[in-house]
Amino acid sequence: MAGVLLRPLLGTFTVRAFNYTSLPFTTTIRPSTTQLPPRLVVSENDIEESFLKGSGPGGQKINKTSSAVQLKHIPTGTVVKSQATRSRSQNRSIARRLLAEKLEEAEKGPESRTALKADIRRKKKASKMKKARRKHRPQEDGGDGTDKMPEPSKVDTRPEASASDQKPEE
Repeated sequence: MAGVLLRPLLGTFTVRAFNYTSLPFTTTIRPSTTQLPPRLVVSENDIEESFLKGSGPGGQKINKTSSAVQLKHIPTGTVVKSQATRSRSQNRSIARRLLAEKLEEAEKGPESRTALKADIRRKKKASKMKKARRKHRPQEDGGDGTDKMPEPSKVDTRPEASASDQKPEE
């Protein structure tokens, strides 16, 4: 292993021994704490698919081609339309995913995948906001290790002033 040049993010160095614990970088793999439930699979027999002409921004190409996909779930009557891209095949997969999410949301409610994802996002945002508040809150005890300086209006700057001449703090 002598003479092998490794390039970590902060510079280069040469490894001369097999002591890997002294390397300046580490890799941590954290397992997911919450497993999301598997996606709902919708049977193709329960779906009625139609292709529509697109509308909105995108110019003449969107308006002329039938790339928008509309799916109807026959047992529930739920309708989903996707026009996210100009590609019909991508819109088909997006529409199927949206339909599965919508059906699962209606079936499971707060235990659905989308509700769990929203809950995770909400908790992360709350944690981030709490950390920001903690970081920017005013420190009352001078927690950075320095003593509090008296306000300039209460300090007598005359050279002959003694401690007894200064105004008392309020």
